[in-house]
Amino acid sequence: MKKGIHPENYRLVAFKDMSNDNVFLTKSTVATKETITFEGVEYPVVKVEISNTSHPYYTGKMKLVDTAGRVDKFMNRYKDHMDKKKK
Repeated sequence: MKKGIHPENYRLVAFKDMSNDNVFLTKSTVATKETITFEGVEYPVVKVEISNTSHPYYTGKMKLVDTAGRVDKFMNRYKDHMDKKKK
């Protein structure tokens, strides 16, 4: 292997699915400030909204995702800009 091409901070990181609290470990270089204790060992943690344990494709169950809040937030943010375009 070539030297100096691999990242220095490649380590085990815990990823936590916030929809069902499932935690899984994998190696990553992601920067995170939070940690979690998993099976008695402390790891950096990355919180994710969805993973293979909660995604409808893998579970076979439909899940409603609340996007109304996102649309409202967008509309409020760009309301003045859109009003000017209408004039």
